Order: sequence, then C-alpha cells, then structure tokens
Amino acid sequence: MKRLVDLVVLSDVHLGTYGCRARELSNYLKSIQPKELVLNGDIIDIWQFNKRYFPKDHMKVIKAITSLLSKGTKVYYITGNHDEMLRRFSGFQLGDFHILNKKVFHLETGKAWIFHGDVFDVTMKHSKWLAKLGGKGYDLLIVINTIANWFSEKLGRGRISFSKKVKDSVKGIVQYVTSFEETVANIAIENKFDYVICGHIHQPKIKEILTSKGCVTYLNSGDWIENLTSLEYHAGTWSLFEYDESEFIKAPKSSDVHVQEPENTHELDLEAFLGEVM
Repeated sequence: MKRLVDLVVLSDVHLGTYGCRARELSNYLKSIQPKELVLNGDIIDIWQFNKRYFPKDHMKVIKAITSLLSKGTKVYYITGNHDEMLRRFSGFQLGDFHILNKKVFHLETGKAWIFHGDVFDVTMKHSKWLAKLGGKGYDLLIVINTIANWFSEKLGRGRISFSKKVKDSVKGIVQYVTSFEETVANIAIENKFDYVICGHIHQPKIKEILTSKGCVTYLNSGDWIENLTSLEYHAGTWSLFEYDESEFIKAPKSSDVHVQEPENTHELDLEAFLGEVM
C-alpha cells in the first residue's frame, strides 16, 4: 500500500556520513509512489565519502530509489556541491534516470525552477576549502549529537539538535539564510518563475516572497540529517512532508491507495553506476 504523489523533491541526504538518517528515508521512499522524484543535490556526500563506511541502511536508500525507477517513477538527480563530481555527467540519461544541474517543471499551477543552491553560496564560490572544512566540522557535531541523543532516548527524553540550536541562535547564520532566500527569489522573479526550489541550506520552508518586481513561492526541501523533510506536489498543491516515526509503525490505513506494479519495468543498475563514479 503506497501513497500516490505527483512530484517529490528531497535533498541533502549525505549518504556515506554518520549523520545521514538513511533508515528513516528508506521507510519514507518505500511508502510513496511518485510519478517524478527529484534528488536535489548532496544525496551522496562524495566530499567525505569513505568506502569503509557505507552501512546497509545507506545502500537501502539506493535500492529504494532503484525500486521506484523500476515501477515507472522518473528520477532526476540534480547535482549539489557535496556530489559535484557528478556534474561532469550532466545530461546523462538511462531510461527514466537523469543527471542534471537544474530542472524546470511546467506544472498545472505554474513554472517551477529547481536547483541545489550552492551557486549562490559566497563561501562555496570563493573559499571551497573553508566550505569543506566546515562540512567536516558539521559532520563531527552530528556524530557528537547522535551519541548524546542515544543517551537522551535511553533516559526517556526526546531528541535534541545541537546544530539547529546553533543555527537558530547565531545572528550571522540567520542573516545568511535570509539573504540566500532573497537572492534566489529575486532571480526567479526576473526569469518569471512561479516557484523556486532549493536545498543546500538545510532549512525546510514554503513561503511567498514579494518584491517590487513581483512575487514567487520559495521552497526548500530541508535535509535527511536533522529535519527529515521533503517537498511534495500533488493535485496542484505543494506541501512539506515531515517524517514522524510513529506513522511508520502503524498498520496501513484502508484509505491508502494500492499501487500495482507495471508488467514491463525498466531496471537500472544504479548501484553499479555510482560504484564506478566513486
């Protein structure tokens, strides 16, 4: 029993790092049957990739994506900064699997421009070594946070997020996020897009941005490290999906739509392709 969705956008999974919540993402992917799926950058963290650390749960995410492909879902892998090595494959297509640097959708409610967002990051453009160092520091903070949460849950307390507290309390980071949103919104308005959809900053959001030149809906898919969010578009409406563990241990509801697998499926050996790249 799977939930039908027209379009799903997710980003910043960071497979191959300790902070990746692969088990939860795998559960989510197994629960939906989207017509189209956009992997909007930083899906595999090639910056910090280590072949000695790629757990079964991480591989299950790739298998879940491959399964969706075999059932007729079109998958668009839009490259980000942590998987920028794949940018040399932009334009690659095998069946319903595509690698792109950006994607435009002509939806029934307007035109949507999707890209990862790192091209508007000043640190990425001028000090990549600093950005990579920051990435390693963030990964270390997530490891410490994971250990702290293990103890917290054992004591019957809820999960906490060190990095979210830091992001919400540091004025410079708040200003950076606001500046990022305004920059991409202004460019989208100038190019007459109705929606602009990004990842990169790990801040899930759907909001209208109004300027003197016009209006655009800004959307960010968040991440699968802390927020566990994705964007879903169905029946002309955008919504922000937030993973709730309790929803995935309940029995399927009778109202859920059953999706039958098509007789003729196209299989893609995505594991083999990514293995060659890395």
